[in-house]
Amino acid sequence: MKGIILAGGTGTRLYPITIAISKHLIPIYNKPMIYYPLSTLMLAGVRNILLITRPNEAEAFRRLLGDGSQFGVHLSYAVQASPRGLADAFIVGRKFVGHERVVLILGDNIFYGQGISAVLQRVAARKSGATIFAYAVANPSQYGVLAFARDGRPLAIEEKPKRPKSNYVVPGLYFYDNRVLDFAAKLKPSARGELEIAELNNIYLRSDDLTVEMLGRGCAWLDMGTPETLLEAASLIHTLEQRQGLSVSCPEEIALRRGFISRAVFFQAVKRFKNSAYGQYLRLIYESHDANTGPYQ
Repeated sequence: MKGIILAGGTGTRLYPITIAISKHLIPIYNKPMIYYPLSTLMLAGVRNILLITRPNEAEAFRRLLGDGSQFGVHLSYAVQASPRGLADAFIVGRKFVGHERVVLILGDNIFYGQGISAVLQRVAARKSGATIFAYAVANPSQYGVLAFARDGRPLAIEEKPKRPKSNYVVPGLYFYDNRVLDFAAKLKPSARGELEIAELNNIYLRSDDLTVEMLGRGCAWLDMGTPETLLEAASLIHTLEQRQGLSVSCPEEIALRRGFISRAVFFQAVKRFKNSAYGQYLRLIYESHDANTGPYQ
């Protein structure tokens, strides 16, 4: 399975913060925002990843992430000339995906929770159809909303409805078989002028090829598009890390514990970040790491 991180968009809801910098490079507590979706794909076992950015921002991401080898992944880059909707990622990334299955994650989404790594790997192993997630929120009308039958089967997905049929929304993480490339190519812009990801999901739903995984109360999902949600996300990460002494979405640690990189490669990051608290954490991991310890969650 290949992965796509969509880190385009203009970030106008965060102006003036995002006038000179991509939203996805803004720090969320002690790490750039882009580390969080990258870590999610790594937890799913995805190691061949395309990062889609705005044309004038690609070089900044290259300086930060390089070719991905320090994380044991292969990173490619593409640009989205204009924000044409989430489903446009499969048009921009068609050549990259080739004949493989693909997972798309939005560059401003954080997923965290006990056991979520196992869930992601199980979903990534599915050979056909599409899988999306459902998460309960207090303000569903701001998202793609799931409507369910009495027996719990998904009936439809409505994009930002004024009268939501449930409080379960679709977070920005989507797993597809290769048919998604052709489905996306045939989409027409919605009334909002965008190629809607909800319509792609409804295509799979109508053919009974859509699986909905529920993210329960033990999982946290945040999207970061406003100053308030940036603060909420940073506060959550700070609280978790200070309380547990463990880093959330540290790609170097994930890579080491998963065997994506050697201890020698990991030590290069220890040296690179030695003057920061992040580097001190990496040193602790390096000194205490045992290949026989439990998996990274």
